[in-house]
Amino acid sequence: MSPARVNLKGMITGYDPETLREVVDRAAAELRLQELGNGRSTAALGEKAELLRLLGRNGEALVAAEQAFRLAHFGGDREQLTTARLRRARVFQYQGELDRALAEMIAVRATAALEEWASLEGSAAYSGGTVLFDLGRFAEARVAFTAALDIRSGSGAPADEVESVRFALETATRWAATNG
Repeated sequence: MSPARVNLKGMITGYDPETLREVVDRAAAELRLQELGNGRSTAALGEKAELLRLLGRNGEALVAAEQAFRLAHFGGDREQLTTARLRRARVFQYQGELDRALAEMIAVRATAALEEWASLEGSAAYSGGTVLFDLGRFAEARVAFTAALDIRSGSGAPADEVESVRFALETATRWAATNG
């Protein structure tokens, strides 16, 4: 499994068509958090950041994301560092820091493209699209989602990741048509 992918299988039950936010099985997410316990590895902290973000516990999510980012930085693995940067950017998005989140996601996507990390590039394109959607920039969101779909489809991403970006693209297309 790529560092960009956290196993959220069974925790994300769908996507809200108004916000594109994940619909979460809270009990499953809470259980997984308990299972992770006090794990301090980059992977464990990254997963905690994702779970806490999905549960709306953004302050705790940012702490975990920052810890994962620092640990990845000191570990010297560029792909882990770039992945941690994307996770932190997602927390910024959920905290309403949309411009900051978008800038980070654009930088992550550029790095991932340069390094040929398709999974991470696809995740960054998708995440950037969700921020553009939050900003009401639906036409730009469609471009980002189209890129994410191309990347994910071309790289053999799991079916649920391809379907999530298809849903986002359809939703952004509908919003662009009705909101100019």
